[in-house]
Amino acid sequence: MTHQKYHLVTGASGLLGAELVSQLLREGKKVKAVYHQHPIASNGNENLIPIQCDLLDVIQLEEIMEDVDYVYHCAGFISYSPKHRAQLYSINYEATANVVNACLSANIKKLVHVSSVAALGKNIKNKLVDETLQWTNDANGSSYGHSKYLGELEVWRGIAEGLNAVIVSPSIILGAGDWNKGSTAIFKNVFNEFKWYTTGINGFVDVRDVANSMVLLMNSDISNEKFIISAENRTYQDVFNCIAENFKKNKPTKLVTPFIASIVWRFEKIKCFFTKQDPLITKETAKAALDHVQYDNTKLLKFLPEFKYQPIENTIAYCCNILQQKVNNQ
Repeated sequence: MTHQKYHLVTGASGLLGAELVSQLLREGKKVKAVYHQHPIASNGNENLIPIQCDLLDVIQLEEIMEDVDYVYHCAGFISYSPKHRAQLYSINYEATANVVNACLSANIKKLVHVSSVAALGKNIKNKLVDETLQWTNDANGSSYGHSKYLGELEVWRGIAEGLNAVIVSPSIILGAGDWNKGSTAIFKNVFNEFKWYTTGINGFVDVRDVANSMVLLMNSDISNEKFIISAENRTYQDVFNCIAENFKKNKPTKLVTPFIASIVWRFEKIKCFFTKQDPLITKETAKAALDHVQYDNTKLLKFLPEFKYQPIENTIAYCCNILQQKVNNQ
C-alpha cells in the first residue's frame, strides 16, 4: 500500500483557502492547512494538519513541504490603502517567490497558484478581458494588482525552471465567510441597507466554483496555463439588489456618480489622516466601482468541458441564507 502524500494549502484560513480545504477533505485527501494569524481547528480530522507559518520564513516553508506532492497557493493580501503597500509586495510577491522556490526544492508534482484579474492589463472599453491581456505600468495604478502581477512572474519563472504549475485569476469571489472583511463585506453593507449603488460592471464568481476549478486543474494534465475564473459579468447594482431581495432589505436607491465618488474618496483620505484608520473607500476602489470591466471566461470551459459555473443568483441566495443564520444565532 502506497503512502498518500499531502496536499498543501496556503492561506487556508481565508475565504477561498477554507473552502478548498473542505473540498479536499471531502475527497479523502490528506491536507496540510497553512495559516498565518487565524488558527484552524482540526476537529479531530486525522487527514488535516493545521500549520502556522510565515511564508517569508524560508526554512520553515521548506520543512512543511516535506511529504507534499501538490500545492495550492491561496495566501495573499488585498488592500487598496497606500499605507499597506510594503505588506502587499512582501506577501503577494516575496512570499510567492518563496513558495515557488520551496516547490522546486521539494520536487512537488504540481502547483496551482491563485492570482487575480487585478493582475491583468488595462481594460479596453467595450472589449472582453481575457488571459492574453498583459500588464503594463500604466495598467491601473493599483499596488495590489502590480504585486499580484509580480507574483505571477515568479510562478512563470518557476515554470521555466521545471515547475509544473497553473495560474488561476478569479474575479470578485462571493462566499459566506467573515462579512467584516474582503468581498463578503458586500453582503453586510446591503444587510445594513447601505443606500448607495453604482452601475459599474465587474466579474463575480462563487467561492465553491473557484475551489472546484482548482481541484479539477490540479487533477488534470493541464500545465503552464493561466485561467480567468469568473461566472458572470454583472453590474454592482444587480448584485446589490439581488442580495437585498434575499435578505428582505431595502435596495440601494442613490446612484454614485463620478463626481460624488471623487468627493467621497478625498473625504475618506482626510478623515483617515486624523483617525489613523484604514479608508473605507480609496481613489482606486472608487474608480473600480465605476469601471465597466467584463471578463471572458471561455478558456477554462474549453480546457475543462465538465466544469460548469453556478448562476450568481443561486450563489447569492446560498450566501445570504448562511449569513442570515449566523446573524440569527448571535
